[in-house]
Amino acid sequence: MKRLEITRETVVELAAEDGIPLPEPLPPGHREILATMEQSGGGLRAKDVCQALGLGTEPRNTEGTRAKLKRLVARGILIEPEPGLFALVAKTVADQQH
Repeated sequence: MKRLEITRETVVELAAEDGIPLPEPLPPGHREILATMEQSGGGLRAKDVCQALGLGTEPRNTEGTRAKLKRLVARGILIEPEPGLFALVAKTVADQQH
């Protein structure tokens, strides 16, 4: 744990020296969604993400997941190439280059 703290401190110092703002940490549940998106290799809908995470597919679950996906779009981590379909920005850029 101590090495992780030192690494974080180093990154913060280097970013400050270069004038780079640090991104805010992701709220709970968002990392799991990103891991699911990375494993999918393509776009997913909120219901697909719920199924992959073992959540229910009732509206309360899918709407909560959709809200998280929309927040990730707003942060520039995901894109919504068509309504209701979400994908990683990096995947989409890489796919467009091929």
